[in-house]
Formats: sequence, C-alpha cells, structure tokens
Amino acid sequence: MLRRFFIAALTLCALGPSLWSAQDILREEADRLATVLKWRPGSVVAEIGAGNGKLSLAAAERVGPSGKVYSTELDMQALAHLEELAAKEANITAVKAAVSNTNLAPECCDSIFMRLVYHHLTKPAEIDASLFRSLKPGGRLAVIDEAPRKGTSIPEGVPKNRGGHGVPQQILIHELVAAGFQVEKVYDDWPSRDAYHEIYCVVFDKRKR
Repeated sequence: MLRRFFIAALTLCALGPSLWSAQDILREEADRLATVLKWRPGSVVAEIGAGNGKLSLAAAERVGPSGKVYSTELDMQALAHLEELAAKEANITAVKAAVSNTNLAPECCDSIFMRLVYHHLTKPAEIDASLFRSLKPGGRLAVIDEAPRKGTSIPEGVPKNRGGHGVPQQILIHELVAAGFQVEKVYDDWPSRDAYHEIYCVVFDKRKR
C-alpha cells in the first residue's frame, strides 16, 4: 500500500508541471513582451498569427481600454474564434491576414509580435515588408521562434533553408534586417515548455526617419 502511495505521489509530481506550466509560461511571456515592447496604457499592439488569442488578450489587459490590440489570423476557424473574443473585448480587433500581407494599416502599431509563426511563413519577404510598413517610426517587433530540431520536416511551402521545423536565428535576423529592421536585442533564454524546443526571441526596431 505504501509503495503504491509513493508511486501515485511521484506520478502526480511528474504530471503537475504539465497541468500548470502552459498558463505560467503564458503569463511570463506576456510580462516579458510588455517589458521589451514597452507596452503602456494606450499602446497600439498587433499579434500576427494569434491562434487562440490568449496572448492578444494578455496584451489587451496591459494596454488598457485606451489601447488597441489587432489580432490577426490566416486560418478561418481561428479567425472566427478571435472575432468572438473581439466581440467581448472592446480594445481587441480581429484582422483577416493574407499569405503575403498582414492587412494592417500603414504605421498603425507601436509594436508587433508573433510567437512560433515565422517558421510557417511561405512568403517571408512579403510579410516582413508588410510588418515594416505597419509599424510606426520607432516601433518595435518581437519575433519568438525556435531553432529547427534534427529529424523534423520543413512545413509545406516554406523556404528550404530552414533546416527543419523552425528557423535558424541568423536566417530570421538576416531576412528581417533585409526588410529594413534593426536588431535591438536577442533573448536566448525565452520561456519554453520543455527542453526539446530551443525558443528564442529577437526584438527589432524601426528607426525613426
């Protein structure tokens, strides 16, 4: 009986982090994004490829009712969910993205971020140019992604230089610098749910003219 008790306890300990870690990581990522992108009440922010919208919602809480969050998606099912979220949150606007365009207005954002989206872009040069246009002069872009893992496949339609599922940090930097961005800071210690994913974040800025 005692042995079974210890086995059960060890099992719960092993499972415990998986039950709460996703929420903890979400909170930590939102806090770090708020710091590196300098979110303030009234800031205008966009999330590219927002998925379930949890980070968009976290951003909306931090910029407050005087701020605005554009939450973009290419997938129609995910977009429908974001539209439902936007109907409940006055400072969130859902935006239908395109393969080669963010569909954000020129110079509408103080900051833009994307999480584990860049390595899925099939037309990165066009999206990078659109991101640059959408930022105000002096605005910041945070791109969170992962190094490709050995044995993984490149998503369909994505450039072949990725080396697997993910994108090498230097390739990501090279492509965004070519679009006009300048690197502000690289974070190699970005929160990750496990040791198998090498998550990093690169913060760029659009220098004032």
